[in-house]
Amino acid sequence: QVHLEESGGGSVQAGGSPRLSCVVSGLTYSRHCMGWFRQTPGKEREGVTSIFIGAGRTYYADSVKGRFTISRDNAKSTLYLQMNSLKPEDTAVYYCAAGPSYVCSGGYLEAPDFDYWGQGTQVTVSS
Repeated sequence: QVHLEESGGGSVQAGGSPRLSCVVSGLTYSRHCMGWFRQTPGKEREGVTSIFIGAGRTYYADSVKGRFTISRDNAKSTLYLQMNSLKPEDTAVYYCAAGPSYVCSGGYLEAPDFDYWGQGTQVTVSS
Protein backbone atom coordinates (compact mmCIF):
# COMPACT_ATOMS: atom_id res chain seq x y z
CA GLN A 1 0.00 0.00 0.00
CA VAL A 2 1.38 3.36 -1.04
CA HIS A 3 1.56 6.02 1.63
CA LEU A 4 2.86 9.57 1.51
CA GLU A 5 2.96 11.68 4.63
CA GLU A 6 3.93 15.34 4.77
CA SER A 7 5.18 17.25 7.78
CA GLY A 8 6.85 20.56 8.55
CA GLY A 9 4.07 23.00 7.87
CA GLY A 10 2.93 25.73 10.22
CA SER A 11 2.82 29.48 10.64
CA VAL A 12 5.87 31.49 9.61
CA GLN A 13 6.76 35.13 9.13
CA ALA A 14 7.40 36.47 5.66
CA GLY A 15 11.00 35.83 4.75
CA GLY A 16 11.08 32.60 6.75
CA SER A 17 12.64 29.34 5.57
CA PRO A 18 10.75 26.23 6.65
CA ARG A 19 11.38 22.80 5.22
CA LEU A 20 8.64 20.35 4.38
CA SER A 21 9.21 16.61 4.45
CA CYS A 22 7.34 13.78 2.78
CA VAL A 23 8.00 10.21 3.83
CA VAL A 24 7.17 7.76 1.06
CA SER A 25 6.41 4.08 1.46
CA GLY A 26 4.96 1.32 -0.68
CA LEU A 27 6.40 2.32 -4.03
CA THR A 28 9.73 2.21 -5.81
CA TYR A 29 10.75 5.69 -4.89
CA SER A 30 13.47 6.18 -7.51
CA ARG A 31 11.23 5.14 -10.42
CA HIS A 32 8.57 7.78 -9.90
CA CYS A 33 8.18 11.43 -10.59
CA MET A 34 7.86 13.08 -7.18
CA GLY A 35 6.27 16.47 -6.87
CA TRP A 36 5.03 19.15 -4.55
CA PHE A 37 1.73 20.91 -5.18
CA ARG A 38 -0.11 23.59 -3.28
CA GLN A 39 -3.70 24.66 -3.08
CA THR A 40 -5.64 27.57 -1.65
CA PRO A 41 -9.42 27.67 -1.18
CA GLY A 42 -11.32 28.08 -4.42
CA LYS A 43 -8.28 27.50 -6.62
CA GLU A 44 -6.95 24.52 -8.52
CA ARG A 45 -4.03 22.57 -7.17
CA GLU A 46 -0.85 24.21 -8.46
CA GLY A 47 2.29 22.29 -9.34
CA VAL A 48 5.22 23.82 -7.49
CA THR A 49 8.19 21.57 -8.19
CA SER A 50 9.08 18.04 -9.19
CA ILE A 51 12.02 15.69 -9.34
CA PHE A 52 12.62 12.49 -11.21
CA ILE A 53 15.06 10.75 -8.99
CA GLY A 54 16.35 8.38 -11.67
CA ALA A 55 17.67 11.25 -13.79
CA GLY A 56 18.00 13.97 -11.18
CA ARG A 57 15.76 16.15 -13.32
CA THR A 58 13.94 18.96 -11.56
CA TYR A 59 11.24 21.46 -12.45
CA TYR A 60 10.16 24.64 -10.68
CA ALA A 61 7.17 26.85 -11.26
CA ASP A 62 8.14 30.43 -12.06
CA SER A 63 6.46 31.59 -8.85
CA VAL A 64 8.97 29.70 -6.69
CA LYS A 65 12.06 29.51 -8.88
CA GLY A 66 15.12 30.67 -6.98
CA ARG A 67 13.35 30.43 -3.61
CA PHE A 68 12.28 26.78 -3.27
CA THR A 69 14.46 23.68 -3.59
CA ILE A 70 13.31 20.10 -3.95
CA SER A 71 15.57 17.31 -2.77
CA ARG A 72 15.42 13.76 -1.52
CA ASP A 73 17.12 11.36 0.84
CA ASN A 74 16.97 8.01 -0.91
CA ALA A 75 18.04 6.08 2.16
CA LYS A 76 15.12 7.50 4.12
CA SER A 77 12.66 7.51 1.19
CA THR A 78 11.96 11.11 2.06
CA LEU A 79 11.24 14.03 -0.21
CA TYR A 80 11.97 17.57 0.96
CA LEU A 81 10.86 21.04 -0.01
CA GLN A 82 13.12 23.78 1.28
CA MET A 83 11.24 27.05 1.12
CA ASN A 84 13.17 30.31 1.44
CA SER A 85 12.13 33.96 1.34
CA LEU A 86 8.51 33.05 1.93
CA LYS A 87 5.81 35.52 0.91
CA PRO A 88 2.21 35.77 2.10
CA GLU A 89 1.09 34.51 -1.32
CA ASP A 90 2.89 31.24 -0.60
CA THR A 91 0.21 30.49 1.99
CA ALA A 92 -1.46 27.21 1.00
CA VAL A 93 -1.88 23.56 1.80
CA TYR A 94 1.16 21.79 0.41
CA TYR A 95 0.90 18.25 -0.92
CA CYS A 96 3.51 15.78 -2.03
CA ALA A 97 2.59 13.44 -4.85
CA ALA A 98 3.97 10.54 -6.86
CA GLY A 99 3.33 9.73 -10.49
CA PRO A 100 4.83 7.81 -13.41
CA SER A 101 8.29 8.94 -14.41
CA TYR A 102 7.17 10.51 -17.71
CA VAL A 103 5.19 13.27 -15.99
CA CYS A 104 8.50 14.77 -14.90
CA SER A 105 9.61 15.20 -18.51
CA GLY A 106 7.31 18.07 -19.40
CA GLY A 107 7.60 21.69 -18.40
CA TYR A 108 4.40 21.82 -16.40
CA LEU A 109 2.88 19.78 -13.61
CA GLU A 110 -0.73 18.65 -13.81
CA ALA A 111 -2.35 17.20 -10.72
CA PRO A 112 -4.39 14.54 -12.62
CA ASP A 113 -1.11 12.99 -13.84
CA PHE A 114 -0.14 12.02 -10.30
CA ASP A 115 -1.48 8.81 -8.81
CA TYR A 116 -0.64 9.08 -5.14
CA TRP A 117 -1.04 11.96 -2.71
CA GLY A 118 -0.28 12.84 0.86
CA GLN A 119 -2.86 14.38 3.13
CA GLY A 120 -1.30 17.85 2.89
CA THR A 121 0.28 20.23 5.36
CA GLN A 122 -0.76 23.84 5.89
CA VAL A 123 1.77 26.62 5.48
CA THR A 124 0.63 30.07 6.56
CA VAL A 125 2.87 33.06 5.88
CA SER A 126 2.15 36.28 7.73
CA SER A 127 3.47 39.67 6.73
